[in-house]
Amino acid sequence: MSKGKKKRYKLLKHEKLMYVILLVLLMSIPMVNIFTKALLSQTNIATEKLKSKIEKQESSNESLEMQINELVSMENIQKVAERYGLSYNSDNIVNGK
Repeated sequence: MSKGKKKRYKLLKHEKLMYVILLVLLMSIPMVNIFTKALLSQTNIATEKLKSKIEKQESSNESLEMQINELVSMENIQKVAERYGLSYNSDNIVNGK
């Protein structure tokens, strides 16, 4: 019995290219996944900061609106008019709303 030579399988050029592309894809998919999750997390943090700023501004706006309503109240207008010796004429009062 003679020793037979082992037949060696030779890859074609296109097969090599396909294996390289497959290897690159398999290595890059987890990295892209991590990158997108980090980007999403960063966007969520920025969104929460903006929501917090909006809530603070809305609270400030409500406070200022209450102050405006107090200053425009009929009692306050009459007091100011009396203090400066003015007469009260309701037709001349303009509400800022």
